[in-house]
Amino acid sequence: MYKRAELNNGLKIITYNMPNMQSVALGIWIRVGGRYENDQNKGISHFLEHIVFKGSKKYSCRSIKESIEGIGGTLNGFTSEELTCYLVKIPGRYLESALDVLSDMVINPKMPRQDTEKEKTVILEEIKMYKDLPQSYVYELLDELLWPKQPLGAPIIGTVDSVRQINREQLFSFKEKFYLPSNIVISAAGTLDNKKLIKGIMKIFKGEKGRGANRFSGATQIQGRTQIKLLYKDTEQTHMALGFHSFEREHPLKHALGLLHIILGANMSSRLFNELREKRGLAYEIGTLVRRFQDAGAFVVHAGIDNHRVIDAVQLILKELRKIKVGLVSKDEFRRAKEFYLGQLMLALEDTLDHMLWIGENTALLDKTYSLLDIINEVNKIKREDIRKVAGLIFKKDKLNLALIGPLKGAAGKINNKLYLE
Repeated sequence: MYKRAELNNGLKIITYNMPNMQSVALGIWIRVGGRYENDQNKGISHFLEHIVFKGSKKYSCRSIKESIEGIGGTLNGFTSEELTCYLVKIPGRYLESALDVLSDMVINPKMPRQDTEKEKTVILEEIKMYKDLPQSYVYELLDELLWPKQPLGAPIIGTVDSVRQINREQLFSFKEKFYLPSNIVISAAGTLDNKKLIKGIMKIFKGEKGRGANRFSGATQIQGRTQIKLLYKDTEQTHMALGFHSFEREHPLKHALGLLHIILGANMSSRLFNELREKRGLAYEIGTLVRRFQDAGAFVVHAGIDNHRVIDAVQLILKELRKIKVGLVSKDEFRRAKEFYLGQLMLALEDTLDHMLWIGENTALLDKTYSLLDIINEVNKIKREDIRKVAGLIFKKDKLNLALIGPLKGAAGKINNKLYLE
């Protein structure tokens, strides 16, 4: 189903031919991100991701964009805690030229000093923007509670102080240290000629040398009591992120955790959406999310709540968490959750871009690639009791972390006294 190859310098290639498609998506993944940084250079992975778009040895900033958008394609990049990715989606016949553009950005960025300083001001404005958006900034507060004084607990974008300190020489040094072939995966999905693509990649990357695995410090999860962080802000609603330490990426119960997420807050059929929004009108936005890392994870409930009913909303959320800890979900609810879980994956894998992201991320982080059939077989082994087991392992009061942004001055003690989970 998937074709894999590895160059002598350690660079890995994973492809999936989708001959009935008109498009192809291509991604270059580097195993580096926010977890590989320290307090002094926090945000440098994200900064570097920005600056490579400013021009390379063969392409100017303008020609990079025009060479992809001028053929009807899209060009983007992102930085996460454990990965940096540069990607394109284009009509299939332009794959060779897109590979040339994307690879030259990664291998030979020019990083003009003037553009580096200019982009620094852009990133500083981006930091300010996120702090002005409480529905986004509340996750940063939660991360500080979950992983205090650790890279996972600090924003990927960096801080004002750390970004101001980053200069062109540091960016070059960081790239030379971490952008090694042995830490690079190239993934492609769509209409493609696998042999021709591999030949093109070998031609471009064969001269690149350097081996060794990028390493980050492991996460510590020491917590013995409920933690609450309040940020006073004169907002029209209170923004909440309630989080618990959860499972690492490859935990045996990872799919059961995914089903728990669906049942509690992944869609409009979920328990929290029904109880808080549909029945009581306590929130417009309410849901859950699962965050997975190599050695850590988190389960998060997020909501925008009526300022005058914050305690009511939080208590109702905890009530739903208690219920799923002690009682089995119904057979019908369990069936619907599995259908949604697998159905969403099936729909995503019909798209060339999502399929490229799927195989690229798994290969970069796990050095393996799951097929849809693999996932179906694993999910079909899950029992209703596994959902209850996962909830019991995660939802504990002494592991509860609550971040709130809103007009709640002096409310921490009052809220803490109302938290009941056991």
